[in-house]
Amino acid sequence: MSSQEKSFERVNQKRRTRAELLRAARELAERGVQPSVGEVADHAGISRATAYRYFSTPDDLVREAVLDAVATNIQIDMPGSGGSGEDVPGRLTTLLSQVFGMVRDNETMFRALLASTVTGKGNVKRGGRRLLWLAEVLEPLRPKLPPAEFKRLVCALSLMGGIETVVVLKDICGLDDGEAEEVTVWAANALLAGVLARVG
Repeated sequence: MSSQEKSFERVNQKRRTRAELLRAARELAERGVQPSVGEVADHAGISRATAYRYFSTPDDLVREAVLDAVATNIQIDMPGSGGSGEDVPGRLTTLLSQVFGMVRDNETMFRALLASTVTGKGNVKRGGRRLLWLAEVLEPLRPKLPPAEFKRLVCALSLMGGIETVVVLKDICGLDDGEAEEVTVWAANALLAGVLARVG
């Protein structure tokens, strides 16, 4: 395994640990418990020291758990699942439309989270769910692209899959929801088409 692959696996392990903490927080919250970070760590079977590296306060943890629950509605047609796994542009369009709808339907909450992460006053770490979704959608391209190029494509497309995109297109460009979604999908597919043209 190359150093780049090891680095990618370490990142994936961190995401899995974070996901387990959020799952445990949701389970406790659904029972009517207002859990501490330590209680969530115990419930997840993860050390408290590790949990505090991800979430410094219960408020940060619970807020991210709520966002995580909202994000579970995103459905991705994976290769081999009976859908058109090789239709990467179509899968990308479907994913970004779903993400845009999720952000639009929960815009106040997402704007509040964005505000809390840009002020520098909190220690909130963004989940990076869009990176996982995009990697899954782009999976059929992985054999055709060098690892660094695949990662670069995922990172570039991540610019078009969140509240930041909505803020720019609505607040700065003055677009309505429909126009903003259309531009998001168009820009993503234009970027993807450029990469596909290079790799044939």
